[in-house]
Amino acid sequence: MTQMTRSPWREAEGLPGELTSFVGRRRLTTEIKRALSESRLVTLVGGVGVGKSRLAVHVAREVRPSYPDGICLVDLAGVPRSASVVPAVAAALGRTDRVDRVDTGGEAAMAENLVENLAEMAGERLLLLDNCEHVRSACTRLVTSLLSAAPDLRVLVTSREPLRIDAELLCPVPPMSVPSRDGFAGPARAFDAVALFEERASAVVPGFLVTPENEEAVVRLCQALDGVPLALELAAVRVRVLSVDQLLARLDDRFGLLNAGSRAALPRHQTLRAAVDWSYDLCTASERLVWARCSVFAGDFDLDAADDVCVGAGLTIDEVPAGIAGLVDKSVLGKVEHGIFVRYLMAETIRQYGRERLTETRDPDRVRRRHRDYYLRFAEHGDADSCGPRQRELAERLRAERSNLIAALDYCLSTPGEGKTGLRLASALWFYWLVCGFVRDGRHWLERALAAAPEPTAERARALWVDGWISHFHGDAEHALAALVESRNLTEPGSAESFVYSRDAAARHYAGELAEHRESGVWTLPALLVFVAAAENLIELGRPADAVRLLDEGEALCGALDESWVLSWIRANLAVAHWAQGDLATAGDRLREALRGKRDLDDRLGIPFCVDLMAGLALVSGDARRAATLYGAVEEMWRAVGGPPDTEVCPPGGRARAIEETRAALGSPAFEAVFHGGAGLSRSEAIAYALGERSAGAEPVRNRSSAAKPVLTKRERQVAELVATGKSNREIAAGLVISQRTAESHIDHILNKLGFTSRTQITAWLAEGGRRRA
Repeated sequence: MTQMTRSPWREAEGLPGELTSFVGRRRLTTEIKRALSESRLVTLVGGVGVGKSRLAVHVAREVRPSYPDGICLVDLAGVPRSASVVPAVAAALGRTDRVDRVDTGGEAAMAENLVENLAEMAGERLLLLDNCEHVRSACTRLVTSLLSAAPDLRVLVTSREPLRIDAELLCPVPPMSVPSRDGFAGPARAFDAVALFEERASAVVPGFLVTPENEEAVVRLCQALDGVPLALELAAVRVRVLSVDQLLARLDDRFGLLNAGSRAALPRHQTLRAAVDWSYDLCTASERLVWARCSVFAGDFDLDAADDVCVGAGLTIDEVPAGIAGLVDKSVLGKVEHGIFVRYLMAETIRQYGRERLTETRDPDRVRRRHRDYYLRFAEHGDADSCGPRQRELAERLRAERSNLIAALDYCLSTPGEGKTGLRLASALWFYWLVCGFVRDGRHWLERALAAAPEPTAERARALWVDGWISHFHGDAEHALAALVESRNLTEPGSAESFVYSRDAAARHYAGELAEHRESGVWTLPALLVFVAAAENLIELGRPADAVRLLDEGEALCGALDESWVLSWIRANLAVAHWAQGDLATAGDRLREALRGKRDLDDRLGIPFCVDLMAGLALVSGDARRAATLYGAVEEMWRAVGGPPDTEVCPPGGRARAIEETRAALGSPAFEAVFHGGAGLSRSEAIAYALGERSAGAEPVRNRSSAAKPVLTKRERQVAELVATGKSNREIAAGLVISQRTAESHIDHILNKLGFTSRTQITAWLAEGGRRRA
């Protein structure tokens, strides 16, 4: 007869309900059961509050028929020290009589006696050892002996750290699934974290549901709590007195907020702080320092960065990697693999706890400065190495470090006396702003840096130069001109006005710059960009043949240097120059070459530029249907980088006019159908279609779920309508009974989704019927 010994087991960690009714947990249960059929020792490992114990209990119940001779559950959470492990297991097995009679020999003798007892108990049994992390060494010794003595015994373990026995099969227990921050399709409650929050909140507030009105707030709460079941359940308790929006607004003090768990639960599961304290107490002194110092990272980070930021004041260079490894083993840090490289990630709750501990060390300013200095060096090395064959690698590295680069910029611009360094960092990241497609972010940070350090310095001159180039590529000619005027006046007083506002003067200036570079033989990326600027100016002057000759020279130089990014812009401008001369076939060939190069680099700004030009070229070539498909396909690409620039050169009359001509050629109903078909293409499908790698028959593509598109939620629509009436953030918050911070957050999301930069654009969008971007 199957037996399940319960004492001193506290079922399901004292928290209400089960986690195994959720899709992800059901799948994980199946994987654990399969692992038990393949290995005699299975360890469930995972971080704070992810539900390891609850899963283990459920699995034990599910596999009862497979263990006719008994299942024994042993909760070690209350075991104070290693020497108490054997007595606790013996008590659960009902063998205390013979273990207690061992008077000498200590733990080893008791363990030996227990092993002998178990060896005498023939039959197939499952031993579940729960919460082993604080007595891991004792558990490792005991399990090794038990498995050796009892060949039919299987052991299921829960721990924040593996036992590290040869026979051990690890089953990581991740947090519950949460919707992606980039958008998601389908109902939010299809994600386990949202479903759990709804279930637990309805237990304290009967009738609570995730509705269109509160869905966005619930999703953001689940994201902010990293999908951790314990944190979600503690948050759900607060719904009794706070709205979800109010919960979100108070998450900066999550440890003070999430402190009202079930009194029946283990003490370390009654508050979020107690749960994390338990993990912290298990760490060594050096691991605690690494934890605290790694909390300055935003997003994931690599070992080189950790070495540089964490070393010093109690940590040697050799102790940092060991501390990182220990924190990974204890499920404090997650490990993320990027190809052959490994990066590390902290959940936000773990990061906030680490920041509190860092403050206690009286060392936060030094560590934050080391973080800033590391990423400043990283950016400046990338800037210096940006011209050559490693551009794709540089772009990937910059994208991987996005959160940390932004954090370093924020430090510069929020710390007195660091403004000049902020200018250096914002300028050094120009390749990132342009090539990686973060043009809008680049303009934001450059303008903040320029406002923070208005003194006439060399750093300011370069930042203005970068700001001017970014604005130029973004299509904001007025801002670009103003930035370039100020930049040149700082370096060459009095020379800028004629250069900026006279195309003939600009042509002479560019010719002089190119002559200097030809004489020196030194070609940096900014020097190569002069070919692009000079050619664009010549085309505007009506001299496309001269532009072709100049661009041919630049193309040869880029080839010799194995440079790809400027080369792709040169080829795009060659297309424009040939188009201006009426050679549409050559223009198409050069555009395809440019787009292939930009696809290889994943140039988020250059790709829509080329696709947009291809749409215009299709129109003037007589293929309005292809033009409409491409205009639809490029719409989302432009939205992601802040909107398309407009040029009066190609197509003639400008982009807006070309779209209207395409609509007129097809008729409005047909245009809308084809345009939306193009909009349904994924980014990679759109590029393949533009390059001719997809057949024309693929134009009427499937309609993708509208939920996957960046449309406004009902609450965002309400906020947008209040913005359009001219209400301030405070007035919007009062009208919707939400915090001002939440109102500001909604407005930020609206601007990001629609690719706008001002409230005026929101008003105009609504006036047009709210259709233009969403």
